[in-house]
Amino acid sequence: MLNTLIGDVGHLGVIVAFVAAIVAAYSYYKASQGRVLGDTDAAWLRLGRGAFALHGLAVFVVIAALFGIIHGHRYEYYYAWSHSSNHLPVYYMISCFWEGQEGSFLLWIFWHVLIGFVLMRYSRRWEAPVMVVFAGVQLFLTSMILGVVLGGLKIGSSPFILLRDFMPDLPVFKLNPDFVPKDGTGLNALLQNYWMVIHPPTLFLGFALTLVPFAYAIAGLWKGEFTKWVRPAMRWTLWGGLVLGVGIMMGAYWAYETLNFGGYWNWDPVENAVYIPWLVLVASLHGLVLWQRSRTALRTSFVLVIATFLLVLYATFLTRSGVLGNASVHSFTDLGLSGQLIIYLMAFVVLAIALLVWRWKQIPVSEKELTTYNAELWVFVGATVLCLGAFQVLWTTSIPVYKAFMGFIGITTNVALPADQIQHYTKAQLWMGVGVAFFSGLAQVMWWQKNNKESLTSSLTVPGILTLLGAALVILLVQYYGLKMEATYIVLLTAALFGVLANLGMVFTLMKRKVSLSGGGVAHIGIALMLLGILASAGYSNIISQNVSGLLYSREFDETTNRDNVLLWRNDKAPMGKYDVSYTGQYLDVPGVPGYVDKQLLFRTADEYKALARADIKRGDKLYYKAGDTVEILPENTYYRVEYKDRKTGEAFTLYPRAQINEEMGDGLLASPDIKQFLSHDIYSHVSAVPPPDKEKDWSEVKEHVLSVGDTIFLNDYLAVFRGVEPAHQTAGLGLTKGDLAIQGDFLVMGEKKQYHVHPVFVVRNRLIGRVPDEVEDLGLRLSFLNVDPEKGKFTFGVSTTQKDYIILKAVEKPFINLLWSGTLLMAVGFGMAIYKRRRETEAFVDPADGEKVLNVTPQPKARQVA
Repeated sequence: MLNTLIGDVGHLGVIVAFVAAIVAAYSYYKASQGRVLGDTDAAWLRLGRGAFALHGLAVFVVIAALFGIIHGHRYEYYYAWSHSSNHLPVYYMISCFWEGQEGSFLLWIFWHVLIGFVLMRYSRRWEAPVMVVFAGVQLFLTSMILGVVLGGLKIGSSPFILLRDFMPDLPVFKLNPDFVPKDGTGLNALLQNYWMVIHPPTLFLGFALTLVPFAYAIAGLWKGEFTKWVRPAMRWTLWGGLVLGVGIMMGAYWAYETLNFGGYWNWDPVENAVYIPWLVLVASLHGLVLWQRSRTALRTSFVLVIATFLLVLYATFLTRSGVLGNASVHSFTDLGLSGQLIIYLMAFVVLAIALLVWRWKQIPVSEKELTTYNAELWVFVGATVLCLGAFQVLWTTSIPVYKAFMGFIGITTNVALPADQIQHYTKAQLWMGVGVAFFSGLAQVMWWQKNNKESLTSSLTVPGILTLLGAALVILLVQYYGLKMEATYIVLLTAALFGVLANLGMVFTLMKRKVSLSGGGVAHIGIALMLLGILASAGYSNIISQNVSGLLYSREFDETTNRDNVLLWRNDKAPMGKYDVSYTGQYLDVPGVPGYVDKQLLFRTADEYKALARADIKRGDKLYYKAGDTVEILPENTYYRVEYKDRKTGEAFTLYPRAQINEEMGDGLLASPDIKQFLSHDIYSHVSAVPPPDKEKDWSEVKEHVLSVGDTIFLNDYLAVFRGVEPAHQTAGLGLTKGDLAIQGDFLVMGEKKQYHVHPVFVVRNRLIGRVPDEVEDLGLRLSFLNVDPEKGKFTFGVSTTQKDYIILKAVEKPFINLLWSGTLLMAVGFGMAIYKRRRETEAFVDPADGEKVLNVTPQPKARQVA
C-alpha cells in the first residue's frame, strides 16, 4: 500500500526551507543595508534570525522524512528503491542517504544549517552581512532539491518522487498504479564500506566550512571593512583546511582499501575536483597569516578565499552536471540540473568579481619591500606553488567542460585529455611537492628569527647537512636492493627530507625556548612525511605475485594479468616472493559472528539471505549457531581465504580478499583487496579472476561403489571411510514431513589438510525417490546416495569429480606507505594545534570595535606562528 504522507511532509519541508531561506536572506540584507558594520535594524534582524531558524527546522524535517523512507523500506519512492534494499544494515542505510545527488545536497545543506546557527550565536556585529551570504547559498542549494515544475520549467530534483512518477512507462504501473516493489536495487557494492559512512559527511563539512571565510570576505568588501574580517575568517579557514584535508585522505584510504587499482589516488576527475579547492584553501590560509603578521598580501587573501568557495561550486558542477560522464568512473549522472548549477555558479562568480573590482583600489596594499631574507617572501612563494599546482589539475580536468562549451556554441576543437592522465598529473604534481616541501622548511626556519646571510646560513647548515646525508643513505639503500632512483625522485626525496628536518628542528628549538609550538611546523612535517610515503609506495611498489609457472592462464586475459598474477589451486601451495601461499576456501559474512564463516558449513536455501548451519558454528568456546539453525547471511560478497607463510621465518598470516560477481561492473568481477600491514610495508592482495560462476561445473561420469559399513575406498586419490547410515538432518533443507523417509550416508574423507564429513542423502517421499548429493569443494568431489539393499546390508554410492576450485591472485608489496597515513594524522594534529592557538589568542585579545573587553595580556613578540 502506498504511503504518500511521509513524502508529502518531506516535500513540504523542502518548500518551507526554500521560502524561509529567501526570507532570511532578504531580512538580513535589509537589516544591514546602508549601515556600518555592527549597526543593524533590530526588527529586520529578528525576522532574519527567525526565518533562518525556521529554515533549519524544515531541513531537519526533510532529513527525518528521507531517512524514514529509506529505513522503512518504502520502495514506492524512487530514492529508496534505487539506493537501498531490505537486507542492508542500518549503518549502510546511512550511506544510502547520500549516495544519490539529492541526498548529498541535503547533507551539504544540513552542515550549512549547523554552521549558520553557530554564526548567529557568535559572529556578533558580522552576523547580518555574513548571514546574507549564508542564507543566499542555502536558497540556491535548497532549490536543487525543490522538485517543482512551473509551466515547462523544472526547478530541482525531489528525493520524494514516487517510483511510478519517475518511471511512468513501466507496464506494471499501467496494470496497478499502486504497485510497490518488495525490495530495492540495493546500495552500490563499493559503497558498502565503513569509510563511506564517515567520508562523505566529513567531505561535505569541509565544503560547508569554506563558505564561512568566503562570507566574511564578501561582507568585508560590502561593508568596506577590509582588514577586520581576517581574524574571524582565519579560524574558520583553519577548520576548513583540517576537515577538508582529512576528508580527502579518508577517500584515499577508502580507495586503497576497497578498489583494486592498487593505490589510493587515481587522478579521477571527481578526486581532482575536491583536491583543487583544498590546495587553494591552504594557499589562502598562508595569505591570511601574512596579513596578520606583516600586513602584506591582503588582496591575495581576498582573491584566494573567494576562489576557494567558487572552486567548490565549480567542483559541484563538474561532478553533478554529467559533463564528466565519459571521463570519470564515479561522477553523478545528470538529473537535468545543469542549468541550475550553471546559474548557481555564475551568480556567485559575478557577485564576487563585481565586489572585488568595486573595492580593489581601496584594499590596503603594503609598502614593505620583500627581500630574500624576508620569511614572508618564501611563504608567498610557497602559496604560489600551491596555486600553480591547483591550476594544472584544474586546467586538465576542465577539458571536457571546455569541449562541451565549444560544441554548444558550434565550434569543433581538437583539445583532448592526455592519453596517460596519471603520468600527466603525476609529473607536474611531483614538482609541486618539491616546492611545497622545500619552501615550507625554509619559511618555517626564517619565520622565527631575524634573518641575514650569517644567521640564515647558520640555521640551515644542520638540517641541510642531515638532509644530504639522509638522501645519500636512502639512495645507497635503493641501489643496494637492485632498484634505480630517477633524478626527479632524488629531488623529491631531498626536498621532503629537508621539509621534515627543518620543521622538526624548529619545533625542538621552540620547545627549548618554551614558546608555544608551531602548529604550522607540525603540519608541514606531516605533509613532508606524506610526500615521502607517496614516493616510496607509488614509486617502489613491488609485484610479488609474478607468474613463474610458464603457463598462460587465459588468452582472454591481457598481458599484465597473465604476467603479474599467481594461479592458486585450492589447498595447494604456490611460491610468491618470499612466501608460500595457499588458497583454502570460500567464506561468507554472517552478521553477529566474528570474522567469516566457511561456505561449506552453510546449506543455501531458496532465500539467498538465509542458510542452514550444517555443523556447529563456533569461535573458540562460544557457540553462535547449532547444526540445523537458520543463519542470516550477507551473500553479495565472497571472501577468499588466502594463507601466507614466510619460508625463512615461518611467520604466517591470513587474508580475506573479497569479490562479487556483478555483471553491471565491467568484466563482471567486483574485487576488493585485503591488506596485511607491517611497520615498513603493506602486503596488498586482491582477486583478479575466479571460475565463471554462470558456467556449470564439468563433472566426470558417475562411478558407482557398492559398500558395506566400515569399507574404505579411494575417491579421487583421497582416502574415504564409509562409517554408516543415519537419519537425515534438517540441515539439508529437506523440509521433511510425517511419513517421509530420509537417510544419509556418513563418510569421512581424508584431505590434504583436514578431514571432511560428507553426507549424501537418500529420500523417499510419496513413493518417489530423491537424492541430494553432497559436495566437497576443497577436493572437487561429489557423492550421491544411489540405492539401498537392506537384505544384503549393501549401499550404492555414486562418485564424480571435477576440476578443483581456484583463484587468480595479485599481490603487491607497498614499502613505507605508513608514512603517508601517519603524515596525514600529523598534518591534522598541526591544524588542530593552530586552531587551539588561534582560539587562545582570540580569548586573550578581542577587537575593541566589537565593543568587548580586552584582557590585560602581555603579548610575546617571539611567539609568532605560521598556521
